[in-house]
Amino acid sequence: MQSRLISILIPLYNEEDYIGEVLSRVLAAPLPAGYAREIVIVDDGSTDSSAAIAGEIQSRYPDLIRLFHVHQNRGKGAAVRTAIEQARGEFCVIQDADLEYDPRDYMRLLEPLADGTADVVYGSRFATSERRRVLYFWHTVANHLLTLLSNMLSGLNLTDVETGYKAFRTALVKTVPLRSERFAVEPELTMKLAKRQARFYEVPISYEGRSYEDGKKVGLKDAFSAVGVTFRNWLVDDLYKDPGEEILDAFSVAPKFNRWMADTIRPYVGEKVLEIGAGMGNLTRQFCKGRTQYWATDINSEHLNRLRNRLQHRPRLDLALCDLSRTSDFDQFERQADTVICLNVLEHMESDVACACNMFRALEPGGRAIVLVPHGQEIFGQLDVVLGHYRRYSYEHLQYVMEQAGFDVELILSFNRVSRPSWYIKAVLLKQSRIARYQIKMFDRMVWLWRRIDRFLPWPPTSIIAIARRTAGVGAERVSEDKLDRPAVRV
Repeated sequence: MQSRLISILIPLYNEEDYIGEVLSRVLAAPLPAGYAREIVIVDDGSTDSSAAIAGEIQSRYPDLIRLFHVHQNRGKGAAVRTAIEQARGEFCVIQDADLEYDPRDYMRLLEPLADGTADVVYGSRFATSERRRVLYFWHTVANHLLTLLSNMLSGLNLTDVETGYKAFRTALVKTVPLRSERFAVEPELTMKLAKRQARFYEVPISYEGRSYEDGKKVGLKDAFSAVGVTFRNWLVDDLYKDPGEEILDAFSVAPKFNRWMADTIRPYVGEKVLEIGAGMGNLTRQFCKGRTQYWATDINSEHLNRLRNRLQHRPRLDLALCDLSRTSDFDQFERQADTVICLNVLEHMESDVACACNMFRALEPGGRAIVLVPHGQEIFGQLDVVLGHYRRYSYEHLQYVMEQAGFDVELILSFNRVSRPSWYIKAVLLKQSRIARYQIKMFDRMVWLWRRIDRFLPWPPTSIIAIARRTAGVGAERVSEDKLDRPAVRV
């Protein structure tokens, strides 16, 4: 059986006295059963023989070690960023290129990741451990103060934010934009992963801290930089490389808006619900409680991991990867649900009729599909492009798609007229590609008013919602193959 892979990331800068021994220990370190290792070294413009030593060892282990060179020194953060981009493993561990941290602690670091309970594991120098070298009172005070500040702003209760031993799920950390060039990458990672609602664990590690005479590089300037980075990442939400994901995440801080959406469709939701495109769980939390069965699905495994973190104790909630455009993904759901909820998904699909047919398959006779889509091709703009929309819908187009899949459309609801002017200004006139969290928070605070005046506004809605029923004796088989295979045109 093929081994699963762990990436050990080594940022390297002027460590000629240590890098050989570090690599020897990394190569010999035990790993959890069933895992193999790769070592990713990023030489950050070393001016001594560090790169040559690493290159010589890499030549002896070409299948295990990959070495990348940066010609100008930029700092640990930049080197870590490059190493993460190159990582191929399921998990990654940051390993400093000195002898302060012991690779024999990998088993402790990786166990919570390997058993699926953690997304992030920090090796704490201040938790109970076997041993640590005693050095620098004021350095320790600074670490404790930085950890306290980070915990206050992130809501965590870590004991060692500045630890050099951090391990992550690689798929998660690859989606996080890292901006810090030097040692401030430590609090930056912590703040951003905390805001992403990652599951943090800490384990005790041994620590052989070195003195400045031995080559320690972090100093007072880096402490002040860490404070600034911590505050900046508390105030600013720079959490995703993908701007579309960033917009979706921003709606997670709009509970009143999400409740408005949920209340609009609640009268049509049954007991056995399949939610397609659950995303970060903004609507899942509204509906999964009290249902006989609730399946929350998404195409993005990171969304499901975040959802699992938030709702892991719900006994009748099942999570599954599911692509609305892939018929085989619906074999497990055939005639299982009495309700399919599909909100803000169909516009992302190239062939929307085929996707509606997959919803049809998942429903038992008499079951309902609840499908929300953006309305009005005339306001299709840059925000739609960033979000990956193929189209915006008219009432007639949405009804046509549902009927072609075999549904009887009971009604089409209008939803959220109030935001249409601002969408037009941002997406069409200004061609903006982002919606800031603070703007959504401000909008959310006024939802009590928007709900009362929305139906009286004289312009069309931003979204429309089809309530469609699968009637007995009518099947998706009536849809011809040419309709199923015909892609929609991006208008």
